[in-house]
Amino acid sequence: MKRNLFETLISHLEKKELSILVGARQTGKTTLLRQVENFCKGKNIPSVFMNLENKNLLSELNKSPLNILNFLPVTEKRVVVLIDEIQYLEDSSNFLKLLHDEHAKNIKIVATGSNAFYVDKTFKDSLVGRKRLFHLFTCSFDEYLKLRDREELYDELKRIRANPLAKTAKIETLQQEWNNYMLYGGYPAVVKEPDGEEKIAYLKEIRDSFVKRDILESGVQNEIAFYNLFRTLAAQTGKLINVNELSSSLKIKNETVNHYLYVLQKCFHIALIRPFFKNLRKELTKMPKAYFLDSGLRNCLINNFDPLAFRTDKNELWENMYFRLLVEKYDLYDISFWRTTEGNEVDFVLNRMKDTFAVGVKFEKKAIKESKYKMFRSAYPEIPLKFVWIEPFDENFFRL
Repeated sequence: MKRNLFETLISHLEKKELSILVGARQTGKTTLLRQVENFCKGKNIPSVFMNLENKNLLSELNKSPLNILNFLPVTEKRVVVLIDEIQYLEDSSNFLKLLHDEHAKNIKIVATGSNAFYVDKTFKDSLVGRKRLFHLFTCSFDEYLKLRDREELYDELKRIRANPLAKTAKIETLQQEWNNYMLYGGYPAVVKEPDGEEKIAYLKEIRDSFVKRDILESGVQNEIAFYNLFRTLAAQTGKLINVNELSSSLKIKNETVNHYLYVLQKCFHIALIRPFFKNLRKELTKMPKAYFLDSGLRNCLINNFDPLAFRTDKNELWENMYFRLLVEKYDLYDISFWRTTEGNEVDFVLNRMKDTFAVGVKFEKKAIKESKYKMFRSAYPEIPLKFVWIEPFDENFFRL
């Protein structure tokens, strides 16, 4: 199964810019890179795959970026060099800058980086205008269906979206798949695993092993405090982040809390969104809200895989999932929320030049009280406000 990002990445092969693929561990970056390699072979495009977890190879490239030329085939064509785990280089910024500036006509580099913290620190200003970042998240629901070999459901999904009046006899099956997607998330290995207990076991492996690698590579000193913050954020999804309160409860400094939040963002586990405001006196302008980029990892951190019908946090889980849908369509920096000092709130505001709108998110449609949004509508009559819900569940859900 090819990820949605595949075609975008392929179309960038002809560009002079470096193609840098980033994302959380275990999201499928290496698999996607191998698929690009197979595409190149099928199109007779010269290519070389280099995994920098190979210590001998890493040592050669650390000696000099130009040593990479010794690994290339003899050809007059431009060679696509696919580098997995670019962050392991001692000076990846200089490595890429040199090859781009002196050999861009002969080499096209497509590289992955698992830990965005390192990518951010090493890819300095010298690479401005030389690279394009591609973010690979865990599977979208469309990718989830394809990875589970539910092509018939994926086809129904496309038909529903194409026709605003379309109905389907498979709506209950689609709902069941969506509920499973909300519970276990979109890590590819978790999606492919049919057994629920094994899904949970794999998510625990991600939590305990792969996140630990993020911690080590990011230089986090207090692993226990880091995990406690991670779990606290999972339990408070969509709530305001008060650094002072977190600092006090976790018994760590404010600067440490902010650093851990930074690491969690750069490792693509969480995203922070900022308040939307125009009236500085009445609207809260400082504290952000945190959402998880994979609901399965979030549920693993709070150890809750109960069905939706029995959950006390189903509103928070649905709000997080709707955020995840927004991230697939819009730039993270366009997503914000609105809240006043009196507590009036709109869950999301998409602040875009030509398409600004606001969204109220409720698990049940009957829980929507439009009177609670009078202040927002009064303050911003020009911004359309819509509402989204899961119950009752019907075909319109997939047209959000």
